[in-house]
Amino acid sequence: MGDLITKYRTCPLCEATCGLEVSVEMSPSGPRVTRIRGDRDDVFSHGYICPKGSTLKQLHDDPDRLRRPLVKRNGEHVEVEWAEAWDEIAGRLTDIIDQYGRESIATYLGNPGAHNLAPMMYNRSLLQALGTKRRFSASTVDQMPKQVAAGYMFGTPVSVPVPDLDHTDYVFMLGANPYASNGSLCTAPDFPGRLEALRARGGRLVVVDPRRSRTVEAADEWVAIRPGTDAHLLMAIVNVLFADDLVAIDERLAPHLAGDHEIREASAAFTPERVSEVTGVSPSTIRRLAHELAEAPTAVVYGRIGTTTTEFGTTASWLVDVVNTLTGNLDRRGGAMFTAPVIGNPTTRGKAGSGSGFRIGRGGGRTVVSGHPEVMGEYPVAALAEEIEEAGDQRIRALVTVAGNPVLSTPHSDRLAGALASLDFMVSVDIYLNETTRHADVILPPPSQLQRDHYDVALYGFAIRNVANYSEAVLPLDGDQPDEWEILLKLALIAQGFGPDADVFAADDANIDGLVRHSVADPSSLIHGRDADEIRALLDAKGRRGPARLLDFMLQTGPYGAAFGTNANGASLDLLLANPHGVDYGALQPRLPDALRTRSGRIELAPDELLADVVRLEASIDELAARELVLVGRRHLRSNNSWMHNIEVLVKGKPRCTLHVHPDDAQRLGVRDGHPARVESRVGQLDAVVEITEDIRPGVVSLPHGWGHGVAGTRLRVAAERAGVNSNVLTDDQALDPLSGTSVLNGIPVTVVPI
Repeated sequence: MGDLITKYRTCPLCEATCGLEVSVEMSPSGPRVTRIRGDRDDVFSHGYICPKGSTLKQLHDDPDRLRRPLVKRNGEHVEVEWAEAWDEIAGRLTDIIDQYGRESIATYLGNPGAHNLAPMMYNRSLLQALGTKRRFSASTVDQMPKQVAAGYMFGTPVSVPVPDLDHTDYVFMLGANPYASNGSLCTAPDFPGRLEALRARGGRLVVVDPRRSRTVEAADEWVAIRPGTDAHLLMAIVNVLFADDLVAIDERLAPHLAGDHEIREASAAFTPERVSEVTGVSPSTIRRLAHELAEAPTAVVYGRIGTTTTEFGTTASWLVDVVNTLTGNLDRRGGAMFTAPVIGNPTTRGKAGSGSGFRIGRGGGRTVVSGHPEVMGEYPVAALAEEIEEAGDQRIRALVTVAGNPVLSTPHSDRLAGALASLDFMVSVDIYLNETTRHADVILPPPSQLQRDHYDVALYGFAIRNVANYSEAVLPLDGDQPDEWEILLKLALIAQGFGPDADVFAADDANIDGLVRHSVADPSSLIHGRDADEIRALLDAKGRRGPARLLDFMLQTGPYGAAFGTNANGASLDLLLANPHGVDYGALQPRLPDALRTRSGRIELAPDELLADVVRLEASIDELAARELVLVGRRHLRSNNSWMHNIEVLVKGKPRCTLHVHPDDAQRLGVRDGHPARVESRVGQLDAVVEITEDIRPGVVSLPHGWGHGVAGTRLRVAAERAGVNSNVLTDDQALDPLSGTSVLNGIPVTVVPI
């Protein structure tokens, strides 16, 4: 036994950003993690931890986690030295670029990158170096509609209001289950505890969901809505707010608001009676909910993935904040508020109160086959397979993936798997040989989560408090293992033609130099007018490289920044290192109109693009009401998409990948509890074990997301033993929310028959 030391870090496994206390034994054979528990002194999470956070040790020690690069030889993946992997990429990727051009390459960025410092800092360098517009990510099977709606309303896609959970009196939650997944686009450690505190102080929690989730069980009321009709319900609430003279726009915001008349007219057709059948919610309930929202001292509407992954995901996301605005709860304590992140974002930079606004289809960018427009610099991932298979001379021939498993997480999975197998070349940055990376010619494994520095660049931008916390790596790198930022930057340099021996450190120096010179020339910067060489010298004096140096620069030039000596008590990396439990910059404060970046300088309550979709929304009522059986997803506290299923402690116990069926539907369909049934959609079919439960409304069945392991060519022993079925075999690659390109993962028409 060696000496025990304690290290602190932020959990990187979900959006909650919980603080961890990690005990490390310093033995002659090297440091070894012995225990992980919640950090009781963390300024944000106060000791809260979920079952996933304590398994970072098991994830690090997982024998299936890749430690060396893999190269496919004669159809089999074999371990190679790093130099050989880089040579393979340099030769084959360069050949494809030379022969077919850069638009023959595509990229896919996975969800874990949003929780990871290096990808958040260096993915952009990789994308720019590859020089292709054919970019795809997990965003279009997740949160993209909310960001599009926020962009149109407030000017930027990061202008997403978050619920002020700690101060509100009433939470109206749609399509979210924070008891299983914590928050999403709402960074709030111990989200369940905050909801319980709401109820303890006399507040009210109403949950709108087709399933009686764990969050529903803790709520005051369950509204068992029909899937995919959240936008209809919200528009009916808007209708009641106007019809019953309940609109109470905040006097402070009224001069900065545009579109209230237009939204009133748009809602006129959506009476509670008109939408009752399609939503499954009675007119009296809709009216009562509208009155409760309007009459509560403070209230907030919050919607997440159950609302965004539908045919009207962007429209529903828009209407969430329309209701927040009309009830006087936008940008107000206890309502929906805007974070002021410590590293800054587009709402803290530039001219306050107005900007260039938001649009899609920039530069006329569209996919080749179906003509889907660009959204936030990428295309719908549902179009990836057809762009490989059907684009003729313009087809995608090479793919680079970073921390993603689209074969399990994106639509029409069987087709995508076949498309990936047909590529000329594929490179993956990933810790596992999984259902997607088995198609890669080269796999480059980054260090484990315990071997990386950490700061939540993206997630703190949606936090319910303004906080900052930096974690140094708990464990050292293994031998010649490059850090993750070095892997991404080396890939970028190879793509630019600099070859496998390119100097990543020189490239990183050039990168930071460009940022410094841009900042000193920016009139809105804290270091405007300073000498760039002086700033560089101050940065470099710390001896930092990579993400740590970039982060220090962002902290010092952010809204709370030290500004390299100008503000002695301001934010910097040194300050965070001196405060390993984090620094709390306080509760959210009203930020409008200064945070607006719309062209008009106003809150756009009724953007033309969203008003136009109201016609489609109304036209859908009868068709949606006629659907007999639809499929929705579900999540579990011990699961995290597809990549935590190889940890024994998280998957042991009763099988969770079952088909939930209401007793009434089970009797009608002739299916039996514990027996298999066949589920079929327009694009695929699968067989799943039935679990009959009253925790789901009639007319709806449910399968969990992220399963379907055990396919040939993967190395996930534990996951293969509990393979489950891949629900995305059933999702339709042609069913998209047209405003954001996001796939419809909830409300999929299916048939179910006994086997």
